[in-house]
Amino acid sequence: MTDAGTVDWAVFVLVVGLRLVVPLFIPRFPLPAILAALVIDGVDKSIFAAFTGLPLDNYQSYDKALDIYYLTIAYLSVLRNWRNPFAVGVAAFLWYYRLVGVLLFELTDARWLLMVFPNTFEYFVIAIEVVRTRWDAARLSRAAFLWTAGLIWVVIKLPQEWWIHVAQLDFTDEFGELVDAYPWVWGVLAVLAVVLVVVGRRVVRRLPPADWPFTVDADAVARRVGWVPRGPVAVAPRGVGHLAEKVALAGLVTAVLFESYPLTEGRLSVVVLVVAGTVLVHAALALWRARASLAVEVVVNTVISVVAMLVFAAFATGQRGLVSVGDVLLFAYVVALVVTLYDRYTARREACADARGDLQVARG
Repeated sequence: MTDAGTVDWAVFVLVVGLRLVVPLFIPRFPLPAILAALVIDGVDKSIFAAFTGLPLDNYQSYDKALDIYYLTIAYLSVLRNWRNPFAVGVAAFLWYYRLVGVLLFELTDARWLLMVFPNTFEYFVIAIEVVRTRWDAARLSRAAFLWTAGLIWVVIKLPQEWWIHVAQLDFTDEFGELVDAYPWVWGVLAVLAVVLVVVGRRVVRRLPPADWPFTVDADAVARRVGWVPRGPVAVAPRGVGHLAEKVALAGLVTAVLFESYPLTEGRLSVVVLVVAGTVLVHAALALWRARASLAVEVVVNTVISVVAMLVFAAFATGQRGLVSVGDVLLFAYVVALVVTLYDRYTARREACADARGDLQVARG
């Protein structure tokens, strides 16, 4: 990167900036923001190869870290927006299952683990958010959620994970060789496209009437279904369970980031302890932050996380200066973001659930 020119840096900052900023829109606009993040993830290396001379030897590690970053926000958006507890539970299982698998892969470098722990969570969230554009997904049965997750897991993700991570095949190269050797493949694809259109039209006709006009705004859906808090919302949820999940979430995400970075070395146990301590400090200050504005809360959370990550940089690696300032700031930003969004979204969720309970009692 030391030999990079102005254009190289401009393209790099633009692409990485998009990968950091676009996921922040997921809580409010889940479907378009997730799809945009997927597209950017799919074309970033092609953009670098076409418009820059940057070496991409270590970018794969940063790419995985950015994937975890955006999927973490997607999980937090589920806590914010979904009102069916069973659906949230399915999404939580799929997310933590994948997160553990990615950490095991980073620790062992066994690529088959990514097939055993497929990223079903991502497509499951997309599928449910497609439903939520016009229908109340909370009315779906438990079987519907399980079948959706199961079909995505077996039919889509297992073959995809095997292709990408086990066989390590490139779709563009393999498809090009296939059609060069067998031109009739284009005819087969055309027939399949026609079949999909016919089947799709029949499925659309059998869909139930829409509950509301098409929208990708999660807040608009919340207003339609009454999933909005009544009165003030606490700055953070209460209870040991919430604290334990917050520690687990921040700890796992940071551990994956630490292990995936090519230029960081150190003891993972110390990293986890530092992150856990940071989350506990955040929780201890929650009562004071209840009287502070959102801007002050974000600043305080970030400062706490920066101090904690400086401790991590000094002690987890065994020597000072081994982790760059940029990496420390990124780790601090991720921890602060996870803690802040988890607190606000779970507290909002509890307030929404209480409001719906009061409304049902009043109707009864």
